[in-house]
Amino acid sequence: MSSLSNMCVPCATRAVFGFLNRIGEFMPQLGLRLLLACEFWESGVEKYRGENWFADIMDRFPFPFDVIPADISWFISTQSELIGAVALVIGLGTRLVSVTLVIVTVVAWVSVHAGNGYNVCDNGFKLPLMYLVMLLPLIFSGPGKLGLDHLVARRALSARGRQSDA
Repeated sequence: MSSLSNMCVPCATRAVFGFLNRIGEFMPQLGLRLLLACEFWESGVEKYRGENWFADIMDRFPFPFDVIPADISWFISTQSELIGAVALVIGLGTRLVSVTLVIVTVVAWVSVHAGNGYNVCDNGFKLPLMYLVMLLPLIFSGPGKLGLDHLVARRALSARGRQSDA
């Protein structure tokens, strides 16, 4: 490829946008995955090392989560956050993990953050809202090209193509 200084403006623009599009196939999703993984890992580790306080707020859990015993809810939440964080880092099961983390986040919003306003300093709903918004692209678009999901799908399509050729 010739240098951008020797290209016409439309050609250079096209080349720059093409480069940005290629980066856009993996970088935004990777950034979201890593940021969310850090946040959910930290929350999961805190639960893993801490005392179960879910019994104190079970009456605020939305149905059907309010009928699950506090110890089981604590275990499910902790494991979802820890396993989900690892899966997000490597981009494996990204859509399923993201849906799981949406459920965890919605339960947290309703039972812990609702009624505290928007401000993070007041334990408000700003962070859960941000997590939900950041999980949506992963649900709808997957992990991007730097995830195991993409690699697995590519190999599956390649194997399917070889089978149809036979």
